[in-house]
Amino acid sequence: MDLIRTGLIPAPRVVLLDEDGRRFAFGPEPLLDAGPGTASVARWLRRELGAATGWALPAAGAGDGVGDGGDAVAELRLRIDPDVAGDPGPESYVIDIGEGGAELTGATAAGLFWGTQTLRQLLGPDAYRRAPLPGRAWSLPYARVVDGPRFGWRGMMLDVARHFMPKDGVLRYIDLLAAHKLNVLHLHLTDDQGWRIEIGRYPRLTEVGARRARSRRGHRASPLWNETPHGGFYTQDDIREIVAYAAERHVRVVPEIDVPGHSQAAIAAYPELGNTDVVDTAALGVWDDWGICENVLAPTEAVLRFYEGVFEELLELFPAEVSPFVHIGGDECPKAQWKASPAAQERIRELGVDGEDGLQSWFVRHFDGWLAERGRRLIGWDEILEGGLAPGAAVSSWRGYAGGVAAAEAGHDVVMCPEQHVYLDHRQADGEDEPVPIGYVRSLEDVYRFEPLPPKLSPEAAAHVLGAQANMWTEVTEDQGRVDYQVFPRLAAFAEVVWSWQPAPEERDFAWFEGRMAAHYARLDALGVGYRPPGGPLPWQRRPGVLGRPIEGAPPNV
Repeated sequence: MDLIRTGLIPAPRVVLLDEDGRRFAFGPEPLLDAGPGTASVARWLRRELGAATGWALPAAGAGDGVGDGGDAVAELRLRIDPDVAGDPGPESYVIDIGEGGAELTGATAAGLFWGTQTLRQLLGPDAYRRAPLPGRAWSLPYARVVDGPRFGWRGMMLDVARHFMPKDGVLRYIDLLAAHKLNVLHLHLTDDQGWRIEIGRYPRLTEVGARRARSRRGHRASPLWNETPHGGFYTQDDIREIVAYAAERHVRVVPEIDVPGHSQAAIAAYPELGNTDVVDTAALGVWDDWGICENVLAPTEAVLRFYEGVFEELLELFPAEVSPFVHIGGDECPKAQWKASPAAQERIRELGVDGEDGLQSWFVRHFDGWLAERGRRLIGWDEILEGGLAPGAAVSSWRGYAGGVAAAEAGHDVVMCPEQHVYLDHRQADGEDEPVPIGYVRSLEDVYRFEPLPPKLSPEAAAHVLGAQANMWTEVTEDQGRVDYQVFPRLAAFAEVVWSWQPAPEERDFAWFEGRMAAHYARLDALGVGYRPPGGPLPWQRRPGVLGRPIEGAPPNV
């Protein structure tokens, strides 16, 4: 009941509210006492909470000149204690609120930052606004909150290749992830339909590869087209800004550069990257359709050297302390061109690999070793299991649980993101009003009952499950409003799955979660998020006449 009263999402481990309902009321200019190691969190509080409340949050402490004696007691106090609440988890925190105000203690700066997200929720939805509302008074319930996450990898994949999201939109989504205690943003930066990151030594990747002449409107079966050219990319300084912005919010950014499939945009820019002995690659443009493209990279040393150049610049933009993992895609690589290519067949004989699957494994193993030499870890979609998996590689298990189970049992780290459960481009309900319906129905309750750890895993294998992420593909989501509609409110349910310690899926109390969502919708409103309302899409959220690809029935649990 305490959580229903506070509406906290994701649910903390422990919330104890004062039985008498007492509250601490803030004065017009609260003081902030930021202990050692808390400076970055204090900056965030002053900027974000200060915008909503109008508070400057001046420092308080002996000798700082605040008040008449310089030793005023602050209403907000930030501390770091590695043994907070006896929990060794680096992202754990404790909040104590009483007559002297609120004290937040984190095991690390990250734990303290997650504590500030809970504090913001306790202040009410207006704490998410960018300017103070007239006459607004601020208070907190007397309470003790003890909390820490279930998984270390709590992520969302954002596809900015199919439909480009401008930099400000990416920064906004970092804030939205942080507000839900999610700590990984996987950026899908390249695909057949666009190359979205500036690479200095290969300027045509963005000069040519970052724009397409038109776009299919709806699913690839749709007869509709948007004839407006589509494009955009992030400069290297944009990327540096995104990474720094994320790091201040304790969000890691995982960049994805797709190889050897999903590469037509790169081939359009540099035709020599393709299989020139079977395709006139010089005639290719950036792909304007959706689906799986047959134009894949040629298995040559020259192509490896080209992509090593790409990754060299990528590693400089994504420092190891923020981005220890680099995603290389590795999924949906058709082998028809390699089968038809005399050069590819000769390459198979030279390398002594097992056919075309062996070529794909050769690509993956090469970059696994190359990245490992530079202190990074490779991660790829579960197709990288085909032909043998490089020893240090991690797997994003998207086609179901099976790839993740196989990888974990073999000793590889895994991020669970099965499309049947946490692909947010899939439709949220049945019915004709759902815009461009894709895939299975995955309702808010369905996502709430997602379980990252399948019961068939041995305890040793379960330790290799780093966590989970929800994936947002953007073929049919052309702007921020459409992305918001698909992502929210389901991302709130996903956040609780990966943060909170949960019973078995069938035992989870969805009504309890739904009750807390009433408060959370008000927060999303204050943030300007265009979520799907519980009653269905609003008139402007619909897309009548635009074909999707709905799949009927319950998804297979594979």
